Amino acid sequence: MQDPISDFLNKLKLASRARKDSFAFPSSKIILAIVAVLEKKGYIESSKKAKKGHQIEIKLPSGVKALPVNSIRRVSRLSKRMYIKAREIHPVRHGSGTAVLSTPKGVLLDTDARSAKVGGEVLFEIW
Repeated sequence: MQDPISDFLNKLKLASRARKDSFAFPSSKIILAIVAVLEKKGYIESSKKAKKGHQIEIKLPSGVKALPVNSIRRVSRLSKRMYIKAREIHPVRHGSGTAVLSTPKGVLLDTDARSAKVGGEVLFEIW
């Protein structure tokens, strides 16, 4: 069984390292939620539904203010889910990175989940 989140993160990392302007990926509810969170943080400039099929077109940031994707670590996998409580959420890489969580309030950044006092499944860390 393929994991669409891992596939998306791998494609994002490779496109960022190759300095691509944009890339397309099959869309789903979880992928759209992750894209919205990464867009809010600045790792993705914009996203839109592609005209053909169930694809989402993702535009990566460029220029001086671009936040490059140096590395991504998938924390929760299909074989081992990792859940944490709100008080156990700590900064990633001393604040230079961020974690993305799937919570009862939706997909949130670690800072948003900490301020909302809600825990959940840690999907991945990005820096």
